[in-house]
Amino acid sequence: MSSVTKAAAAPGGGARPTRRAVALTTSLLVVFLLYSLAPTWFLLVASTKNQTDLYSTFGLWFSSNHLADNFQAVWSYHDGVFGRWIWNSVLYSTVGAAGSTLISLAAGYGLAKFAFRGRGALFAVIVGASLLPSTLLAFPLYLVFAKIGLTNTVWAVLIPYFINPFGVYLGKVYADSSVPNELMEAARIDGAGEARIFVSVALRLMSTGGITIFMLDFINIWNNFFLPLFMLNGERTFPVTLGLFSWVQQAQASRDMNTLVLSGSLLSIIPLAVFMFALQRYWRSGILMGSLK
Repeated sequence: MSSVTKAAAAPGGGARPTRRAVALTTSLLVVFLLYSLAPTWFLLVASTKNQTDLYSTFGLWFSSNHLADNFQAVWSYHDGVFGRWIWNSVLYSTVGAAGSTLISLAAGYGLAKFAFRGRGALFAVIVGASLLPSTLLAFPLYLVFAKIGLTNTVWAVLIPYFINPFGVYLGKVYADSSVPNELMEAARIDGAGEARIFVSVALRLMSTGGITIFMLDFINIWNNFFLPLFMLNGERTFPVTLGLFSWVQQAQASRDMNTLVLSGSLLSIIPLAVFMFALQRYWRSGILMGSLK
């Protein structure tokens, strides 16, 4: 038996890992942490450099500090189009996540609390649909929206965001775990209709699950690239991900814009980081409730 699998008996009768096992686990976690933080560190370092230092100095450490100048150049380039992209990303992520959350909770509540023919098959289809990669659906969605004339509009990206099979699955999990059937029966006896029970009772009890679904949808929409790439062709409608990609294309075609792209990428993750930290408490409690279920 290797020393990694050996364990010393603890006073309470359990198993205590050996020092070698603890050291190995800690080392692996540190390596994983460094690997995860390396791109962000590179982005932060590169954003402080001007065009010359970006190519002539060590990539993972600072040289001269041009962070303020780079940020100013990003915000002022092309009549401040970067600010428009940030606003578009906020709009798409907020409205899309809110609509998806409401639909997911309503659908999940219906699957969890109402018995109807084909419910099991419908739920199986929803679970299967959640396994499909979003990139696989981008081109078929484009063909559908081109047929009805909605491409290059806000609705071309918002409507697909409203439909989230994985969110429906989570909505069902939270409805099963947080909405007692006895409470619903009591509300019916008091004369409440099904719509009122959902709005006044179920939504409040599922609020933690709703926040979790909203966070997942917000992050997914903010980082989404392929759907806007297919649906949008006007620069003023781009989210920040697609806008930065257009700068990369310009850099390949004409001038070197790597400094602007790197600084803009750093700016683009700041709203997402603030959003994550602001709702961290709800994230933890929501994930815990779902895992217990």
